Amino acid sequence: MADRSNEDLLRGLAPRVLAVVARKYRDFDTAEDAVQEALLAAHLHWPADGLPDSPEAWLIATASRRLINMWRGDDARRRREEQDWAPVTASAADESAADRDDTLQLLFMCTHRALTPASAIALTLRAVGGLTTAEIAAAFLVPEATMGQRISRAKQRIHASGEPFRLPSGADWRPRLDAVLHVLYLIFSEGYASSGGGELVRTDLSKEAIRLAREVHRLLPHEPEVAGLLALMLLNDARRDARTGPHGELIPLPEQDRARWDRAAIAEGVELVSAALRQRAVGPYQLQAAIAAVHDEAAAAAETDWPQILALYGVLERIQPNPMVTLNRAVALAMVDGPRAGLKVLDTLDEQLPGHHRLAAVRGHLLEMAGDRPAAIEQLRAAAVGTPSAPELRYLLTEIGRLRDRS
Repeated sequence: MADRSNEDLLRGLAPRVLAVVARKYRDFDTAEDAVQEALLAAHLHWPADGLPDSPEAWLIATASRRLINMWRGDDARRRREEQDWAPVTASAADESAADRDDTLQLLFMCTHRALTPASAIALTLRAVGGLTTAEIAAAFLVPEATMGQRISRAKQRIHASGEPFRLPSGADWRPRLDAVLHVLYLIFSEGYASSGGGELVRTDLSKEAIRLAREVHRLLPHEPEVAGLLALMLLNDARRDARTGPHGELIPLPEQDRARWDRAAIAEGVELVSAALRQRAVGPYQLQAAIAAVHDEAAAAAETDWPQILALYGVLERIQPNPMVTLNRAVALAMVDGPRAGLKVLDTLDEQLPGHHRLAAVRGHLLEMAGDRPAAIEQLRAAAVGTPSAPELRYLLTEIGRLRDRS
């Protein structure tokens, strides 16, 4: 239990420590290596030596020493060391407390002008979100090796540009904000439904994404898409306690106990998205939040306003074409016009999502609705083979067993 507690603490502190060290020494690549060494040192020493009084200060001091050691032997960097280095051990706790927004600053710093938006987002997910290369690759629907190369090239471009990390200003603000919102969305999505591993939910990621979204909203209270994203997170996270059973099993939305939903979070999310939509600058996060609000405001699954959800997905698909949006629209269409209408839409996704487990799972669900149990079982088997998520695998196997028993 203690090892698990230390791992959770280190995972939460890693982005904050990296933010402080990268900002202080203005060398992201070396700072990341130094922080990784500090985390390894903590993993080795804390179980035996006990938790330090200030774990964050300990990590900052250790990472800083590692970084200075990496710089030794290079005359130019030694001069920089003499200019920038000051003992950290005594002041790190005060510095980290004074710079509570360092992680938010790192978010904006990682959306570097030398990077393409896709590379900036991938790098930030790694640095700030703490996601693995495999998790990031799953979010982008690309092979892990491809994503590893993309992250490596992003670091090389930043180093070659010679431009220091700093907060954007003037004309740089808008494109960087869009990238930051995308990163927060992906971090939350990975926390809400983990792309792999033994747990459905990673609360550490979803909570951190919400915290940072609140900070961005505090800084930019009149940006409708910032409010829309925060609303989307709150409205989805409100269902967290009802999404899993006592043994961690997945409970789908129609079967959830709505009495366990967080009504305060739902009310806040509805208020945020309603105010954002009144500004008449509709964006994809606002639309997704509006869809989540329709689900959350239904007293029971049977009372869900599917025609409204279908209309919202139609607008979302027009302004942000995406195979996953189309997949969700197919479900809404099936609920309004019947499963055959939804299946017809799914047929258009076979080339865009070849072999994807979510496409197979949705097709299996709609085939069951249409009364074709053998075909539904076949699709659910394909989804079970393809999913990297253990809770989702267990759910799919349970569904396959249920359909067999009814055959």
